[in-house]
Amino acid sequence: MSSTISKRSFLKFSVLTILLLCVMLLVQQPVQAAPPNFQAPVQVATGLTTPTQMQFAPDGRLFVAEQNGGLRVIDTRGTLLPTPFTTVTTTTVGERGLLGIAFDPNFLTNGYVYVLYTVTTPTIHNRISRFTADPLNPNQAQAASEQIIFEMDTVDGTNHNGGAMHFGSDGNLYVATGDSQGGATGLNAQMLTNTHGKILRINPDGTIPTDNPFYASTTGIHRAIWALGLRNPFTFAFQPGTNRMFINDVGEGNWEEINEGVAGANFGWPYFEADDPGLVAPVPGGFTYNSPMHTYATGVGGTCAITGGTFYNDTVFQYPTSYLGDYFFGDFCAGTVTEYDTASNTPIAFYDSLGFGVVDIKTSPAGEIYYLTRGSGGAVYRLPYNGAPQIVQNPQSIAVDSGTPATFTCLGTGGANLQYQWQVGGVNIPGATSASYTTPTTANADDGNQYACVVTNA
Repeated sequence: MSSTISKRSFLKFSVLTILLLCVMLLVQQPVQAAPPNFQAPVQVATGLTTPTQMQFAPDGRLFVAEQNGGLRVIDTRGTLLPTPFTTVTTTTVGERGLLGIAFDPNFLTNGYVYVLYTVTTPTIHNRISRFTADPLNPNQAQAASEQIIFEMDTVDGTNHNGGAMHFGSDGNLYVATGDSQGGATGLNAQMLTNTHGKILRINPDGTIPTDNPFYASTTGIHRAIWALGLRNPFTFAFQPGTNRMFINDVGEGNWEEINEGVAGANFGWPYFEADDPGLVAPVPGGFTYNSPMHTYATGVGGTCAITGGTFYNDTVFQYPTSYLGDYFFGDFCAGTVTEYDTASNTPIAFYDSLGFGVVDIKTSPAGEIYYLTRGSGGAVYRLPYNGAPQIVQNPQSIAVDSGTPATFTCLGTGGANLQYQWQVGGVNIPGATSASYTTPTTANADDGNQYACVVTNA
């Protein structure tokens, strides 16, 4: 099979190609090629069937979408639960299937989980549905809880299906869609009369915000279009605490792109790819578009498709502070994770040779980067750090009323096995071994005690 086939359809290979890859993957293991003090990838869970996306729930569980329709749960102990949260009926032809997951901003109170998947009736198209977690068993969706939120246009092609979803800081749901192989004219991504090759923006209930950039110039579901001109934005990410969006657009054969999402933006496909001429010519007069913020050449170092992306911005983190605010993205064929320094707009090699099939990357609530792979039997790995500890948030002096306890907090980085020990007057306080410490209540206005926190690791 040619590299062109694997490039254009990286989520679904022919049976022959799958068999060949399976033989290769039986002996392929992640390689230690990482920055100083980073360790070899650690497998969190395996046994997933053709996974496509993953998402951390606000309570720390990891949900993984399988292309065949199963939404799997990895609990906080790292155990892949045998029963899916829910299973949707879908088609897995090409890049169709269960492709996206998002958690409602109020998930901890309402239990809402959103999924994007391909349905076959009345035509083949992508659907967004909402499920509600069972309060008595939150690892399962309530029976018959599916609420259809949004139906998209008929899918023209088997590939370029996108599928990622995230809630923005504005409380709206953003959805990435592929151009469905361009449609009859090859111009799906440029047309405001279909939902293909776009970023869509909808309200949590599926209605469309009236401040969407094309709301007044379109009708019906097309009012959901927020940005256009994308080929196959398989993944995207928001920088936590902001509405800054980076979109990973899988290229045709020459370039992979990271585009910065902006309301009303046109990213040029199929007239342009990474500022080069695209598949369609001539370019209309007066055509303007938003150039990508970062590109890399397809095929160099075995690359074929940009997949997975995450900002390292958590309030709890394991890695050195130099990584804060940076963006990490993967490549499906090269099995690499690259750091993109957002301050200098510079790509920096991070992990190499992780193995074929990286499809998604996320930052965990504990501050480690995880990646999802279709290799290794369908598995999730984390990238651990074990450098010298650093205190990144020192305890601060505070004033409290007499008779009221005071709480101090100290945060460190240096790996997953950090240990905290609080002291008073230079002496360890028994049992005071968490990141926060609350003093005993005292009747004195000022007892003169001075507290300190010591952070260590192995």
